[in-house]
Amino acid sequence: MCFSAQASFTGGAVITAIGIATLAKAEKPAQIPFASIPLIFGIQQCAEGVLWITLRSDGYERLQNAATYIFLITALVIWPTMMPLSIRLMEKVKPRKIILAGLIAIGGLLSLYYAYCLLFYNVTPQIQSFHINYVNDFPGALVKTAFVVYMAAPIAPLFVSTVKRMWLFGILVTVSCIVTGIFFAQYLTSVWCFFAAMISITIYWVLSGARSEVKQLSKEIRSIIFPANPIT
Repeated sequence: MCFSAQASFTGGAVITAIGIATLAKAEKPAQIPFASIPLIFGIQQCAEGVLWITLRSDGYERLQNAATYIFLITALVIWPTMMPLSIRLMEKVKPRKIILAGLIAIGGLLSLYYAYCLLFYNVTPQIQSFHINYVNDFPGALVKTAFVVYMAAPIAPLFVSTVKRMWLFGILVTVSCIVTGIFFAQYLTSVWCFFAAMISITIYWVLSGARSEVKQLSKEIRSIIFPANPIT
């Protein structure tokens, strides 16, 4: 995430709490992968918080490498496949399920590509202008194509789905992608993941039956962060 370690940890903690509340909203096993997205985003943001600290300190190379790859594996390997897969599991309209199956295949190929790159090429995180830039030497010939697919694979399923209110999540993610591409292109992986993490809050609303459920979300988050009867 941009700005600082404190911002990353704060965002990660809040999103993780929302993720726990969202998982509680899953009424069917098919909803669990989609409901787990905010929780995974929260963990990812915490990993980048650790990265902020280790990049500014000496002697923590192993922890820095672990945080780097937790963040990048989530961003580049997990999301391209998980998003279309989690949405297909909830889809009930057969033609849409076929389309989503195709998007899963595309996302899976992209995940394999990035997994290969992370295994055999170098990535060096650097703090630049209040952002983290993941400098890499991935194969240049496929980088642009992979980037286009990377933007489409997690977003397109949101507009294919017939799940109620999923389109709103899709619009928010698309806008965040455009804004990041225009203003933070050099730091796209870090900044867009932050925006997407913030937007993942709407997943709770997608899985809820009514807008009034948002009030209940606030109560559940407070109970998770500040339990009434903490263990002593």
